[in-house]
Amino acid sequence: MSSQHPAELRLLVTGGGTGGHTYPALTIVPALTARLAAYGVATRVLWAGDPDGLEATVAASAGIAFQPLATGKVRRARTRWGMLTARNAGDMARVARGVVQARSVVRHFRPDVVLSTGGYAAVPIGLAARQLRLPLVVHEQTVRLGLANRVLVRGAARVAVSESSTLDLLPPRVRERTVVTGNPIRPELLAGEPSRAIAALGLHAFDPGKPVVYVTGGAQGAVQINRLVSESLPWLLDRANVIHQCGASDVDALAERAAGLPAHLAARYRALGFLTDALPDVLALADLVVSRSGAGTIAELTALGRASVLVPLASSAGDEQAHNARRLRDVGAAAVLEGEVSSAQLESALGPLLGSGERRQAMARAAGAHGRPDAAQRLVDVLIEAAGAAAGR
Repeated sequence: MSSQHPAELRLLVTGGGTGGHTYPALTIVPALTARLAAYGVATRVLWAGDPDGLEATVAASAGIAFQPLATGKVRRARTRWGMLTARNAGDMARVARGVVQARSVVRHFRPDVVLSTGGYAAVPIGLAARQLRLPLVVHEQTVRLGLANRVLVRGAARVAVSESSTLDLLPPRVRERTVVTGNPIRPELLAGEPSRAIAALGLHAFDPGKPVVYVTGGAQGAVQINRLVSESLPWLLDRANVIHQCGASDVDALAERAAGLPAHLAARYRALGFLTDALPDVLALADLVVSRSGAGTIAELTALGRASVLVPLASSAGDEQAHNARRLRDVGAAAVLEGEVSSAQLESALGPLLGSGERRQAMARAAGAHGRPDAAQRLVDVLIEAAGAAAGR
């Protein structure tokens, strides 16, 4: 920041619908607030989006003012003609209504800069910012631009991407305004302590001579991953300790499955419905992670430098999870299992890693080489630059 700066910066945030679009924005707000506070600058934040979306819940829990808008989701199809459906037409009408609402919100709030993290909820505010010639910063979490961001980048003052490989996919005029920041992760994830995980989850019966595997399918768990782990549990527990975040619906069945095994194996397994405050410590304890491969997960695993076996969600938009996973596999930073995966395939992927600390460490180093733990600060730089450039016009 220069010696001449305003007393307040107003940030309008938009984006959501899924955690991948919502949590990067949530991470940026305190990072920007802390940066500006060091210069005596206050930050005023308004989040605009779908009142029924995750962003409304997240903003409320973080104490961020929220403005509901009409939004619509354009559903993908193999061809442009396939997108001409009654549902898409109805949602496009909602987008048009949302843009009218958004113009009113923008004029009333008078933001210094607008941040879009993508998702269908971002479109109305993004279009309104472009129409009113306000500085719009678009952040893309995945390698390939999502549908909403494809619409918004052409009118953006700055575009922030998570991967350098995205640059080659952008039109030249957009590329000139693009910077590689990485995908922001919560700072607390970088401060985990293995001993705290052992104490908090009561893992004292784990075998200290065996590696720790953290299995997760996201907050709700993943049926496919849970099935694979259940089928391979005796084999897996013979070689490792396992912390399994499996979702509330499967936790009892998996705990019962483990309880039926010999006592020395059962002692190495802990099934959990979900993890909240203990997640950073579990990630610090884990030698190997089995998970999906969404953009947020990839950002966390690489920032932390964790070896992983990735099982992409086949139904992710644009096959993005498979694309994310293959990118890490190609640089030696992960093993990947795609399609109708069997327990034998899971064991084949895990076996060499569980049997060799050197292999796990090499994979972890490769993951860390592609991580950007400072992504939030890089994106804060972009926001401040965009706001300052607009003020100097």
